[in-house]
Amino acid sequence: DLGEVNGRLFWNVASIGLSAELAREITSETKQRWGRLGYGIAALRLLARMRPFTAEISHDGVTERVRTVQIAVGNGRHYGGGMVVEGSARPDDGVLHLYSLEVDHWWKLLALYPAFRQGRHGEWRDVRAFACTEVEVRTKRRRTINTDGELTESTPARFRVRPGAIRVYAPHPGSVP
Repeated sequence: DLGEVNGRLFWNVASIGLSAELAREITSETKQRWGRLGYGIAALRLLARMRPFTAEISHDGVTERVRTVQIAVGNGRHYGGGMVVEGSARPDDGVLHLYSLEVDHWWKLLALYPAFRQGRHGEWRDVRAFACTEVEVRTKRRRTINTDGELTESTPARFRVRPGAIRVYAPHPGSVP
């Protein structure tokens, strides 16, 4: 499958909020100088000034108003160096998996970190999570959208899944020595 946001296709995940701000914050100079540590440094700076934003999420005939620090819409399971969008997600399951981080304190993100690595964050009270084939996200102020690591779109955003959009040919797992 492929995901689509405002007509732009994405392979894996599109997000609004913290990860888009992190993509904006991390410069090629920071990456070159600090490597992976640069992401951690930039993330800590972002957490210090993190402020939730209001969004309306519409899916399956329901509109929910949320206060969130990040909304992510995933087509696959993993993103961002081993984080998990949703534990049971597959890139060919025909749905998108959305989560919204509705935390009010930065330290809750630290507590959530192990659940994100295992794909169990959707079980937490501060995380709204669901699967859908289409979803719209509207924000009062335009917010940038990070698609597969690039800042490409902005809200309002219409996401949808494009089931079976890519054909992959690979040997059967047992046939390769």
